[in-house]
Parts: sequence; structure tokens; C-alpha cells
Amino acid sequence: MMQCGWPLMGPLRWLHYLNKEVKVRAGKGEEHRGWLLSVDPVSASVVLVSFGEAVAVRVVMGHAVEAVEVLRAAADDETAKRLRSVFLPPPSPCLDPKELRQRRDAVRRWLQENRIPVEEEGEELKVAGVLTIAAPYSAHDCRSSNQIILDRIQRLIGIQDCTNQGLPL
Repeated sequence: MMQCGWPLMGPLRWLHYLNKEVKVRAGKGEEHRGWLLSVDPVSASVVLVSFGEAVAVRVVMGHAVEAVEVLRAAADDETAKRLRSVFLPPPSPCLDPKELRQRRDAVRRWLQENRIPVEEEGEELKVAGVLTIAAPYSAHDCRSSNQIILDRIQRLIGIQDCTNQGLPL
């Protein structure tokens, strides 16, 4: 068990708590249990993950941490795999080259029907020169530094995915 001084311990000592099931005592008698996924090196905040009916993620601010106790020293293979995949995007469907081409063409047509300038650039679609859509051309595959355009195009592609029009997702 680690007593007070969590923020002062530093990253090297925090490593000993990663990927272990812990109990964190915080201010006002609060107690949080879960798998310690990460510790912010600046604020000493801890990220706890609990697996129940759904995955629950809780951040306990570093200044509030009073004590951290290890409940289970090592995660089994299944838990370790789940911890590694908590923040990964959902797996994209495996489409053959023909289906990818159909999907790319369908997204390009959909954007053009909605009066969005789009052009093909190799295997990617370039939207208005500021957004790129990579295979498999879903809303999750859009990249742009312009958050407003990114959000609007993702919603537009999401509408197409919902209507699906018989195309491969």
C-alpha cells in the first residue's frame, strides 16, 4: 500500500502500479477500484478502468489521491488484452479491393450529391483540400485539422452509412 504523497512519488514509482487492479482512496472518504491504466505525469491523475456490463473509465485527480493499494498484482491474458484495447477504435470491416473501390465511389458520389467538392488522390478522397478520407471510407476514417469541417463531413458520411443504400459498410 502506498500512503500519502502520490504526486511526489514520480513516474518511475508509478510504473509499479500500471496494469494492476488497485483501490484508490481519495479525498472525503471516496474509494475507487479498477485497473490502473495510466498516470498523467504532470498532474499525477490516475485513469482507472472497470469491466462490468460495460467498460467504465474513471479519472481520479492526482491532488485528491490519498492512497493506492494493489489488489491484484497481475492481469490475466484476457484482462490485459481488454486493457490494451480500451481506447482503440472499433475494428474496421475487411473489404476486398472491389468492395473498397465501390465504397470509395459511393462516398465520393454521396459527397458530390451534397455539393461537397471531392477528388480522388490515390486511394484516398480529398474533400475541399482540407480533409482526407482513407479506406474503408467511414466517418472514423476522416482526418482534418479543421474541426468544423471534420464534424460536418463525419455526420454526412454517418447519414450515408445509416441509409446504407445496399453498399458495403
